[in-house]
Amino acid sequence: MRINPIHSMNTNPYKKVAETDMDKMPAKKTKDKLEISTEAKELLQGSEWAVERQKKVNELKKLIESGDYEINYKKTAEKLLDYWKK
Repeated sequence: MRINPIHSMNTNPYKKVAETDMDKMPAKKTKDKLEISTEAKELLQGSEWAVERQKKVNELKKLIESGDYEINYKKTAEKLLDYWKK
């Protein structure tokens, strides 16, 4: 008597289980939901420093548009050197 190895059979034992599991699943179509926590909503509102920063940016924009903004070249050069020395 000859015994065939498992690999020579054309059956997949997992395929039958997968087919029966899919048949048992309900055919409902549900929509995905996204819920944002109250903490996350508070973070999205922005903090005090963000408001202050926006005010500063707006002031700088006004100065630049009016032509009253003056660049401090010495301070800019010092900051660049400090950055590159690190």
